Amino acid sequence: MASTRHRLYLQTAIMLCMVLPGMAHAADDDNLVPFQMLRSLQFVQDSVVLGDHSAAEMQRFLLGTIDQRLRTVDASVFEDPRNVDAALIYAMSGGNPATLEWLVAKDVNGNFDNRVADALRKYLSGKGTLVANSIAAMVPEYRDKKVGAYLALISGNVSAKEPVAALKFYDWARLMAPGTIVEEAALRRSISVSIEAGLVDKGLDYSNRYARRFLHSPYASQFADLFVQLAVDHFGVVTEDDINATLVFMDTDRQREVYLRIARKAAIAGKNELARSAAEHAATLSGGAKDPPESLASLYGGLANIPTSDVGAAMQAILDVPEENLSPRDIALRNAARMIAEEVLRKPEAKSPAQDMSGNVADIAKAQIAAGSQSPQAAGNVTRPTLPTNVADAGVASPMDPVFQTFVDGGRSKLAAIDKLLKEESVSK
Repeated sequence: MASTRHRLYLQTAIMLCMVLPGMAHAADDDNLVPFQMLRSLQFVQDSVVLGDHSAAEMQRFLLGTIDQRLRTVDASVFEDPRNVDAALIYAMSGGNPATLEWLVAKDVNGNFDNRVADALRKYLSGKGTLVANSIAAMVPEYRDKKVGAYLALISGNVSAKEPVAALKFYDWARLMAPGTIVEEAALRRSISVSIEAGLVDKGLDYSNRYARRFLHSPYASQFADLFVQLAVDHFGVVTEDDINATLVFMDTDRQREVYLRIARKAAIAGKNELARSAAEHAATLSGGAKDPPESLASLYGGLANIPTSDVGAAMQAILDVPEENLSPRDIALRNAARMIAEEVLRKPEAKSPAQDMSGNVADIAKAQIAAGSQSPQAAGNVTRPTLPTNVADAGVASPMDPVFQTFVDGGRSKLAAIDKLLKEESVSK
């Protein structure tokens, strides 16, 4: 029923959008006051984050239509505080900041709160930190008004350096505007702040809430990135049960995608236990099909198993991954993993580095002790042997066996290439 009701509301909003251009010329001001138009915008935006991505184009249309109406409406309509709030909310909802500037400049009757207008002007121009204290002070004052949730949201945005304060503002925003684009943004940003501040429990709680409420939002991919970062960076504090408790709200395809991303990031970070577990979950969700997700699960699981006693099986799993199922980045990762596994499995050369058999360190040490016993200081004192300071001094041939030298040089170059790859992966994430 709720889904049907939501669809009917959206259809009504679409019909309204279709007739707005004609109404702008035929209707009087009372039929097109800003706060009524804003309701359609808010409904469409909320529809988008709840999963109706077809409404995104309608959102852009409404923003343009409201912008035009705000610039042409009679100034007397702003004697109604609802229309003032509508203009402010429009500016904070992706609208044209210049329109708010224009309205405030024309406000000779003092309908707009100059404190709010000035704070928004700086925030929308990228200077929000300069007015962070001012916005924070206004949030309690506007808490019970339509604009309150939006002010709380941007106050959280400009308080990122104070995570506890930022989370408090985001919590206010969520409570004042449940089920809306404001709550979606507040939850997503709360996860980010929690990760940066190391507040793992809060990050898990916000992640669980987001998964239950906004999985179909177009911004859900950002949430997935944040959750993968939380799970991998804080694995140990974050358990597999914690991960499963959030992913259980996702459909099979989304769960598999997130498990694969966790496996990849964990394998690169050297957290092999998590990489193996996530790869196994992803493989299970793939149903055994020989498709790209199954191939990726094999690749990440094989990479995680290289440091174990099952390195042979890991090597085979890596070699069995079809290259056509991998992206260029995963092909590079596969090649690096294969090189590591090959070096681990390489049998030692039968021929050791060449040595000068005429003497070694032990023989020279004995000779020095014997020589010391014949010295003038030998009566009562035994001269300590002086060990050679380098290999050549010890009588060991300095040139390294060519075969061994080739092996060492090749290993170094491969390790350097692998290190470069992993550094690039870390930067890209």
